[in-house]
Amino acid sequence: MSDSNTAVAEPIVRPKNTPPKTKKQPRYHVILWDDPEHTFEYVIEMMQNLFYLSPTQGRKIADEVDRTGRAICLTTTMEHAELKRDQIRAFGVDPYSKKSTGSMSASIEPEF
Repeated sequence: MSDSNTAVAEPIVRPKNTPPKTKKQPRYHVILWDDPEHTFEYVIEMMQNLFYLSPTQGRKIADEVDRTGRAICLTTTMEHAELKRDQIRAFGVDPYSKKSTGSMSASIEPEF
């Protein structure tokens, strides 16, 4: 028994040579927060070790965090940002400062 009112699904046809649309992952900033316990040398060394920045680039981060109270170290995916935040928090005591009792503070926030 055949019903002439039956709908047939038509396949979605994409024009040739058109790649499928991919959704990008949201991006997050890794934020380094200023404190009076850590030296410029410590920040520069941390930026070199964790983010592979040059001494000049590390100095720019140290200057910004000192001047504004915070600095964006990296903008990346959430998982990578969480890893880098945790590495900053675990970097340890500043050997150049007698006041240092632990690592610097860091957080992540969405890029807008």
